[in-house]
Amino acid sequence: MSSQIWRGAAAIVGLTITLVLSGCNTAVYVRDGVTDGDRFSLPPHVYADDSPVLQSWVAYSLARSICQLEMGGDNPARNSSFECELSARDSLVSRWRELGTADAADNSDVAYLNTLVAADNAGLLREYVWQELRRTSWATPDSLKLSEYREWAGEALGRGHRAQTQIIGSWGYIAGTR
Repeated sequence: MSSQIWRGAAAIVGLTITLVLSGCNTAVYVRDGVTDGDRFSLPPHVYADDSPVLQSWVAYSLARSICQLEMGGDNPARNSSFECELSARDSLVSRWRELGTADAADNSDVAYLNTLVAADNAGLLREYVWQELRRTSWATPDSLKLSEYREWAGEALGRGHRAQTQIIGSWGYIAGTR
């Protein structure tokens, strides 16, 4: 695929992020009458890399961050729930389905995203998130198909499989606004 198409896809991702953020209720991230950040930031290399893998992780990071903000609290960045992680992984899978290509470089990043798609195709993304990414603070969700997941995982996941998280964005302040 030509670099011009990738640049166009990256521009669409940037525009989508801007539109989503502009539609956010700022009350979500206000604490003591002061905004707890007015700009969503990603690591600098993300802005220069329009690869489908990385841009899929941008969708994950944004979805996770918005969910954390909606949970509220003193430090939303420290919020963690099964629902937030599942929602963010679902966004990751959806974005990878949109941007990923059959001729994408065969590497561990692509293989991991394809594993998530396979879990979703099998109807086991919830179980994947619970089994592979669970935090002790998470409430146990209802109706997990754990025996079905273990059977699928035994075939689909290699020995020593490790869940990945490549990008975590953060809320900060635009220079000169604080």
